[in-house]
Amino acid sequence: MGLSGKVNSIIEWDYISETIYKEPFFDVELNVNITKDGKEWVIPAFWRGGNRWSVRFIPKEAGKYKIKSRCSDKNNNSLDNIELVLSVEPSQIKPPREIIVTDEKSYLTANGKPFFWLSDTWWMALSGRLRFNDLKEILRVRKEQGFNVIQLVAGLFPDMDSFDKRGANSGGFAWKEDYSTINPAFFDEADKKIEAIAKEGFTLCILGSWGYYLPKMGLEKIKHHWQYIVARWGAYSVVWCVAGEATMPYYLSTNRAKESKEQKEGWSQIAKYIRSIDSYGNLITIHPIERSVDEVNDSALIDINLLQASHNSYESVQKGVELLKISQKLSMPTIMDEINYEGILRDTHAGVQRVCFWSSVLSGSKGFGYGANGIWQVNTLDEPYGNSPSGANWGNQTWQDALELKGAKDIAKAKEFLEELPWQYLEPMQEQIEPKINSKDAKAIRVAGVSKSLRVVYIYNPIAPWDKHYSLTNLEKNQEYNLFFWDPQNYIKYPIQKVSSNSSGKVEIPTPPSMDDWVVVIEKVIKSNIDNKPIGKIALFLKKFIN
Repeated sequence: MGLSGKVNSIIEWDYISETIYKEPFFDVELNVNITKDGKEWVIPAFWRGGNRWSVRFIPKEAGKYKIKSRCSDKNNNSLDNIELVLSVEPSQIKPPREIIVTDEKSYLTANGKPFFWLSDTWWMALSGRLRFNDLKEILRVRKEQGFNVIQLVAGLFPDMDSFDKRGANSGGFAWKEDYSTINPAFFDEADKKIEAIAKEGFTLCILGSWGYYLPKMGLEKIKHHWQYIVARWGAYSVVWCVAGEATMPYYLSTNRAKESKEQKEGWSQIAKYIRSIDSYGNLITIHPIERSVDEVNDSALIDINLLQASHNSYESVQKGVELLKISQKLSMPTIMDEINYEGILRDTHAGVQRVCFWSSVLSGSKGFGYGANGIWQVNTLDEPYGNSPSGANWGNQTWQDALELKGAKDIAKAKEFLEELPWQYLEPMQEQIEPKINSKDAKAIRVAGVSKSLRVVYIYNPIAPWDKHYSLTNLEKNQEYNLFFWDPQNYIKYPIQKVSSNSSGKVEIPTPPSMDDWVVVIEKVIKSNIDNKPIGKIALFLKKFIN
């Protein structure tokens, strides 16, 4: 029997069991071994309901692939040891985005290019709260703005107890209401949304559940849950997020210390398990209470260190900077993933979004996670989310209004601006400014740079002509630099000025064009040895590494 498909297209096929099982989701484990030219993939199958299992695979090369099924029930001749040949034709289909960690282990790349992670947060997207047409509208806007990651939860949602009606979709809940088995109908509906997001070129950061479901369900059922997710969606462009706030017990728990410890151990095992069953090698992380690396027993279990700095306005900015500071020595990318969702609580307006973004990136974050209150829980006029189990209501702003919030556009434009620079090499240089500033002030000037060649500065508090002037230090002595201002609210680049460092390697920052927040960029002018003309940025940063 043969299968056919094209390079870079997801190919799906079924297996039908002639043996009837009482609990097929638990009674049978089905995998397929796929081989080609010495390469091997072990792909788990997922139960579709009844006596049907499905496999999804994405080939990257043309040619013939040999397939052999491996069933845990060796007596089931309809599932075990079934051999197939997959014939794959060349195609012009673009490959899905693949995220890998670079050799420097400080930033992400996608298809060999630096990948600035800019995520939007849709925790409840796979529930029925988000209608499919509404999802397409949010996708359209976020794609136009330049977001590239969508983070969502695979059915076991936060901010609710088990089997809260808000967590169902048209297929029901993700699991049967006694956790006796998974519900394929929920995931059939979820597939439509996952496919739509992936088709628009987004990477999916998929959270298996919130952390407190582990003691509710037990380790073995959580493993089965994750095996199902990997089988369904591992062929897409995904990052696996083991759990949300993995070590946080249920909101109303009365035994928090014990449960937190048990959850840390359990989720550590789950992280190891996910890696063992995913032949695609998708990256693994955890959405943390504070830092991903603190949610597991061994930081080597994850590939990306996400941060959460809470939603307390300017207090959270400083907390985020401190979390980034203590994460600088980690041999993996660190990304500020949750801080001051726009529209949540107090003082989370567009200005705060900008200070959160720039303070994070210039303090070492290799991306940014955005959230809009109203979108993550999918509020509508006729169906606001309401209270969490703790009794808190995070706000009733609708997703339509939340989609218009300016902060999302501001940070998306900031990402676009940074991608014109070698942002992946930026290192925090907070100490290289005079007079010295209080770096513990959430509104402090932030500075990052590359060697002595580049400085990027964010000024949040207004600076008037009569205020004291600041200078950047530790630049090359008596060297010519290009300096320009960029307006992070209106996205305008002001004309380049020529400035020169003095004999001490200092450059004074001119007074900004207005008393708003500003980005300042200072780039070293390098002249060729042939005609003494300035050369471009690529040569500049190649020269930096040669030196």
